[in-house]
Amino acid sequence: MKSALPLLVFLPILAAQKPAPSEADVRKTHRSAILIDTHNDVASFTVEDFDIGNSAGKHHTDISRLKQGGVGAVFFAVYVAGSYADSKTAANRALQMIDTVRHDIVERYPRDFVLAGTAADIEAARRNGRMAALMGIEGGHAIEDSLRLLRDFYALGVRYMTLTHSNNNNWADSSGAPGKHNGLTDFGKEVVREMNRLGMIVDVSHAADKTFWDAIETSKAPVFASHSSCRSLCDVPRNMSDEMVAAMAKKGGVIQINFNCGFLGKTPAGGKPSATLADVVAHIDRAVKAGGMDAVGIGSDFDGITCVPDGLEDVSKFPALTRALMEKGYAPADIRKIYGGNTLRLMRAVEKAASR
Repeated sequence: MKSALPLLVFLPILAAQKPAPSEADVRKTHRSAILIDTHNDVASFTVEDFDIGNSAGKHHTDISRLKQGGVGAVFFAVYVAGSYADSKTAANRALQMIDTVRHDIVERYPRDFVLAGTAADIEAARRNGRMAALMGIEGGHAIEDSLRLLRDFYALGVRYMTLTHSNNNNWADSSGAPGKHNGLTDFGKEVVREMNRLGMIVDVSHAADKTFWDAIETSKAPVFASHSSCRSLCDVPRNMSDEMVAAMAKKGGVIQINFNCGFLGKTPAGGKPSATLADVVAHIDRAVKAGGMDAVGIGSDFDGITCVPDGLEDVSKFPALTRALMEKGYAPADIRKIYGGNTLRLMRAVEKAASR
């Protein structure tokens, strides 16, 4: 009688599990990237005398934590609430917000920040050991329906403009209000063309779907969403559908993933929104599937949101995202694209399309 074969031969062969990345590998990958956050709202607090050099601050952002997080460049949001449009002081508020970035952040801390306006400026700041500070207007009503003001804001350093905020303006519909114009008006399309001419990025976050499609059709340069996430995972109007992500990607655009809990996870009926680091990874993963590896970036919305994901509580926590992406299977080269490479490429394309 033949002896029984060892039970081992009948067991399924298990695929070898990839070892978790070491702390050294995470640090190496993180440091190899120029991490560009395309939407941070801390300027809304520095304009009210918050000191970004104060590491004991209650906010999501300060210099010490930016360094801990390995952040290479920040687009500080020049946020202009819709109420300023109601009082016809939107341009004045925009000027105050621009001044706080230039004066209270860059001029106050010249060893840490340098004002940047181009992709090359961001790379130069990195070589010189400083963080690049850039600006993006949040709320197209800030230009008070004037292309002259748009040009002035560009001259002061603004490098993108969100076509709308949560309110409709006189030339574009918002995702946060009932439609008024059926997307972009003729003047709204003129605004987009002038942004192209200047070399200012067209930002479609907060825009109504029809405004998005009009901007895609009108713009000769790539557009981006400075702080939006994926509607297929969290069905809110502020997020982008897979079709929108794909269309933006086809034109060289980038969706910058927002960390707002309400845009990441499902909020239980009557409950408070919540999210985790894994939700952020899931949105990055979905955006990559919809638009490709070249179409995804980071636009945290830190200091503009009240609920942040567990594990990504402030700007110091970005290395945790690096680890989570590596554990998901993203290669260092992929992470470098997501963290900054895609945004730098987009910026160069916008700069090239300009005819100043």
